[in-house]
Amino acid sequence: MQLPSVATSQIIRPSAVLGEVTARRVLAWMNANDVNDGGLWNATPSLWQRYDQPWDGRGGDRGSAELVGSIAVVYGQPGAYDITIYKVTLSRAGVQRGWTVESLCDAALGCVDLTLDTVPRAQLLDPPARDPFHVRRAAD
Repeated sequence: MQLPSVATSQIIRPSAVLGEVTARRVLAWMNANDVNDGGLWNATPSLWQRYDQPWDGRGGDRGSAELVGSIAVVYGQPGAYDITIYKVTLSRAGVQRGWTVESLCDAALGCVDLTLDTVPRAQLLDPPARDPFHVRRAAD
């Protein structure tokens, strides 16, 4: 029986939010550090993946590179050019190499001098004063 490749996963609550200028800087840095060009990151519009080495496979495949972990992101939230970080997943290989949720986020955010502890967070709304599922009766 093969064990799952995911070692740990954590929801970031409240979510981390990169404003437009910061988001553009992070994306430019991710592009400059792409796994196909000697870097360690594979960034898509929904996932930033960190590998232990650049991809060395034939035809642009990952080859012997191992996934360290992934950062789940949403582009365009809460503002049109913002990026929200909401979940981090570490692979077994990443955990074995000493990576944590914080260190993976810090590796991605370090290019803009931020850490998971210092990045701005989403504003959480207060819960409604009244139970939204409360059924009103004639006597209410």
